[in-house]
Amino acid sequence: MPQNRPAREPASSASEATRAEVEAFLSDPASHGLPADAAVERIDTHVATVFLAGERAYKMKRPVAYSFLDFTTLAARRDTLRRELALNRRTAPDLYLAVVPLLREADGGLRLGAAEDGEGAASRDEGGREGEEAVEWLLVMRRFDQADRFDALAEAGALDRELVERLVDRILAFHQGAERKGKPFGGAGYLRQVLAENRQDFEGLDEVFPAERIARYGRDAAQAVEAVAAILDARRAGGLVRQCHGDLHLANIVLWGGEPTLFDCIEFSDRIANIDLLYDVAFLFMDLRFRSLAELASAAFSRYFGRSGQTASLRALPAMLSIRASVRAKVTGLGLSAQRSEAAQARDRQRALDYLAAAERYLEPATPRLIVVGGLSGSGKSTLARALAPAFDAPLGALHLRSDVMRKRLFGVAPEERLPAEAYGRDVTWQVYELLLAEARMALSAGWPVVVDAVFSHPGERRAVQAVATDLGLPLEGIWLEAPEDTLKGRASGRGRDASDATAEIVERQLALDLGEIDWPRLPAGGDSDSVAAAARALLGLPSGP
Repeated sequence: MPQNRPAREPASSASEATRAEVEAFLSDPASHGLPADAAVERIDTHVATVFLAGERAYKMKRPVAYSFLDFTTLAARRDTLRRELALNRRTAPDLYLAVVPLLREADGGLRLGAAEDGEGAASRDEGGREGEEAVEWLLVMRRFDQADRFDALAEAGALDRELVERLVDRILAFHQGAERKGKPFGGAGYLRQVLAENRQDFEGLDEVFPAERIARYGRDAAQAVEAVAAILDARRAGGLVRQCHGDLHLANIVLWGGEPTLFDCIEFSDRIANIDLLYDVAFLFMDLRFRSLAELASAAFSRYFGRSGQTASLRALPAMLSIRASVRAKVTGLGLSAQRSEAAQARDRQRALDYLAAAERYLEPATPRLIVVGGLSGSGKSTLARALAPAFDAPLGALHLRSDVMRKRLFGVAPEERLPAEAYGRDVTWQVYELLLAEARMALSAGWPVVVDAVFSHPGERRAVQAVATDLGLPLEGIWLEAPEDTLKGRASGRGRDASDATAEIVERQLALDLGEIDWPRLPAGGDSDSVAAAARALLGLPSGP
């Protein structure tokens, strides 16, 4: 079994002196055909070192071994890079270019060898010219602006709801086409293994994490997994374990060509890559929430479940979020040895502890609440629901369920794609409400608060949502939004990218309806959205912000 702590390469492979020489060579602008005053940037992680030179990035694996990987031989590093090239071309074909050997020339110098085609075609002559031998292998990527990585965009305040929703759509499309996997991958057994490996790796990090705290967390997390084991195994049986990205946090997503692009997937372990779709995307949810981007975490969460129809599995999500955070704590702790400054080590030490605290919080039970926001089209229901959802005390806030998104899902189209008039017939609308309330029921039964957003113009629709609350023993907390006719029509006419197809003409028809008795609290919604949200939070007893 691989060691817990980083392992040095054996003497038969590249020596430490050779490693230092390789790093010096790759740090030299001349090695890349660049002017002497050109900058070559270096990025270190717990498993790799990346050199950014000109228009290219050169990545090499560190000769380390952990419970989850072993890169201590040159052959292992070569084979892993070849696999990394092939797998990442699924989502980022423009970024991943080739694998090349770094050769020792006959005179003792180093040079970059010929590029492979992704299938190892150049590997028949790994030594290059006569007398040369490969001393290291490199993955060559097209360099992108580091400011376009999603973690950098988040830190700069440049990550918005639209971009996050487009990212989720990309993930959904990738998941849809990913290769299905069965046993021995995924299921409850996989998360049990992750927890076991965590215990093993945390033992080597006792200078970072208090042993009693780690032991307590391990027990709590194991109980959380056992509580949802049947759900996890059923998801595997249903084809929801697939060859995923596996490392889906913001630093592995970049805005490339104007589109969110996934890169740097897990290539070194089939077991870590062949996972539950929900465990894959849970990393994104966790990362957004960890960065205190509650509104964006809520947007990603609601977009994914609104479109995917996986609400029946929501009970399993807190355990997945927690384990993702605990793995991040461990990996951050393991990476302390790669940091070359005391300041960086101190920063990452605290970050590792913060991840552990997040992992503990995700296991705390939430309180289910059913909030319903109704009103005619243009009254600001979705705007208010989006503002309310992150404010609930739950791992990702409340699940925002929107009738407009449910309707588009019934017709198999993206939320922003317009539907013809026949998609809004009364029979279809009843189907929409049935789906909407079924999803709400499942989420509430799983212990999550829910914000339901729909017109609810028909008394039967309001009775149906009241029945859900009554069946589950919950109070129905309804809000009815009201705004002047001109405001309603103006908002409906001025929509941009949105799931609603309502127009001013539709608003006019709604105004002529007999709505019946509405006993929900009425909230004036003709003013600015922040004021409406503040009034609604006060009405519901929610904090003033996420």
